[in-house]
Amino acid sequence: MTGWRGWVAGLCAAGACLTAVAADGGGAPAAASPRGNPLQAERWKTRPLVVVVPAADAPLLAQVRRALEQPAARAGFVEREMVLYTVVDGKGARDGQPLTPAQTGAMLAALDLPPGAGAILALVGKDGGTKLVERDEAFDLQRIFALVDGMPMRQPR
Repeated sequence: MTGWRGWVAGLCAAGACLTAVAADGGGAPAAASPRGNPLQAERWKTRPLVVVVPAADAPLLAQVRRALEQPAARAGFVEREMVLYTVVDGKGARDGQPLTPAQTGAMLAALDLPPGAGAILALVGKDGGTKLVERDEAFDLQRIFALVDGMPMRQPR
């Protein structure tokens, strides 16, 4: 394999995590597995916001962090049941807690986000579907909130 899929497969110990990504249920939750896609464990519980950047000083990452430092923005993030995943220079984390290289690779593969593609922001819904992917865009948390607020699970019943 060549390219980013080869990189992911190498991280996932000869493709073991790609099997975990494709698996739909059964066994231990993905978060418990050091090889599984951590987004599987978020399904029907949270809305992951995934920020992938080439370096810690990337403007997109700085914008996201600045926005979430504001108490009202952080409260809105929590109220919408969102969690922040970051991948900085290939190293993944969930709300600041490190992911294994295999989990990071499985998450990137599941989102079809190649490493080294610049700054990327992705929003994943509670259903596990990718709702938004932006590349090298200015971050606007209020626009993300509006998108989340328009999702079916946020509508009054």
